[in-house]
Amino acid sequence: MAQTKIIVDSNSYFRLAQNIHPFLCTPFGKEDFTIYMHADLNVEIKCSSRIRNKFHWVSETKFANNRGRSVSLSREQKSEIADTFDFMWEYVKEEFLAGRGKGPSRVDTTIVATAMVLGIRLVTDDQDMMELAGTYGVHQITSLGLMKLMLDEKHIDDGKIDQVVGQWIYDNDTPYKDWKAEFRRLFGRKVPKGS
Repeated sequence: MAQTKIIVDSNSYFRLAQNIHPFLCTPFGKEDFTIYMHADLNVEIKCSSRIRNKFHWVSETKFANNRGRSVSLSREQKSEIADTFDFMWEYVKEEFLAGRGKGPSRVDTTIVATAMVLGIRLVTDDQDMMELAGTYGVHQITSLGLMKLMLDEKHIDDGKIDQVVGQWIYDNDTPYKDWKAEFRRLFGRKVPKGS
């Protein structure tokens, strides 16, 4: 069976991969859902001492090895992604950066463009990336949405979800303002005690 690819951005990777391992390149469920990172995120991790200090675990061999493969792209796909990035980046500069002074980074925009060209789901908790994905019709889900998919496909259980959410609280790295409401809506229960 062909994989159903999903691409994850850095914020969701950092929120999920420490406690759901192996996180990347491991098919699960009836549709062989398989999560990938964009190769640019590996470069970002290698070049950023801030990221490696904040998320000390990313340098451990088992996580570095799990990031060894990124989503594979043909020459034609790379060209189409570059073209898609160009018009998306113009939109980001006009609608986000000029008007608001902030918005998706170049890497974030590349990830949205990749999801669009490949017709795959994007996992992000970044509000600007969500907005950009929505503008271009890219199927986007949150970290909680991905965990719900994993739960439905019996890849993880409620205990693992509670462990992940507990880590977010401990690290003071919750996704966004209304994440608790999304948790209740997706899982039909309150956020676990201590969260």
